[in-house]
Amino acid sequence: MDIIIPNDIIKGTISGIKKDNTKYIKAKLQKIELKDNCLIQLSLYTQKQVFHQNYNNDEIKDIIINQLETNFNNLELITSDYTYSYRITSKGKVLSNKKKNKEEFVITTHNKKKNYLIEEGMIVPALVDLGIMTSEGKIIKSSYDKYRQINRFLEIINDSISDEKELNIVDFGCGKSYLTFILYYYLVEIKKMNINIVGLDLKDDVIDNCNNIAIKYGYKNLKFYKGDIKDYKSNNFNMIVTLHACDTATDYALYHAINMKCKYIFSVPCCQHEINNQLKNDKLHLMNKYGILKERFSALLTDSIRANILEYYGYKTQVMEFVDFDASPKNLLIRAVLKSNNKNVKIKEEVKNIIKEYNINQTLYDLTLKNEG
Repeated sequence: MDIIIPNDIIKGTISGIKKDNTKYIKAKLQKIELKDNCLIQLSLYTQKQVFHQNYNNDEIKDIIINQLETNFNNLELITSDYTYSYRITSKGKVLSNKKKNKEEFVITTHNKKKNYLIEEGMIVPALVDLGIMTSEGKIIKSSYDKYRQINRFLEIINDSISDEKELNIVDFGCGKSYLTFILYYYLVEIKKMNINIVGLDLKDDVIDNCNNIAIKYGYKNLKFYKGDIKDYKSNNFNMIVTLHACDTATDYALYHAINMKCKYIFSVPCCQHEINNQLKNDKLHLMNKYGILKERFSALLTDSIRANILEYYGYKTQVMEFVDFDASPKNLLIRAVLKSNNKNVKIKEEVKNIIKEYNINQTLYDLTLKNEG
């Protein structure tokens, strides 16, 4: 077919129904921006529906020719400079016309601007030191996924504490604490809350480094101490954060939160070996022989027990995705907010039954429900 399709299509219309075309009444073309890619969207119309499909520049040329061969006789394509018109006569001859445009056409964008809690342009010292942000507040392109992850973490917390004016927070197993520094910045500098945060870790060098950074940033109410989560004792905190506290360290953190009647819990579990090392149930043979499936099942079983124990103690509990699965396989976050002092007996029995069914020990269960008889 003697039709030349330009490379820079902005929009277009395919019309003039062929006799054999009993399905479609017209088609439209529109250039769109989708996830930083420029594509051409084809919309095919029936009497009652419209079907959309996106194509790149090379693909759309073949699609347009196919539509003219099978369904339609007329084509109009608009670029930034010209409008191209084609008509196929009853004898199959192609008539064409090209004219200069009198107006500019705008590309449609399908990218919705995301409103982040920490917006680009804010100069956050921890983000600068991490290499996520320049000293002028511009997000470095290669670190954008980490920037989104950090904002997602803040959104999850912010959704729960929107009515609070002050909080005492402990970060169990704080490690290098980059999220703790960013959380402090957000709560103090942006939300203007009265905040005290304590970070706890086992490594002397980590604690020294974090305290020096807090001093450098001028974060007076952010302190770091060496200590084991198992032995920690305090009744002064109304929020605990555990980000990748390894294996049973998460259980001890949750146990302290329950004992303190801590109002808010945000926990990203990590390295859950405890149940994985115990699973020998014959019913699970088909799964147990594949290490990665056994590992993931163990992690899900562990977090199911933890979440339900929190529910038993009056917490409204959610298990949610912290980041996209492509970014990290350890992508679950347990969010719990204390709503009641009443215990749910039904949940207690369900947890006991699952412990018995798989013949396992689980640390948070051993520290809590097991001792209640």
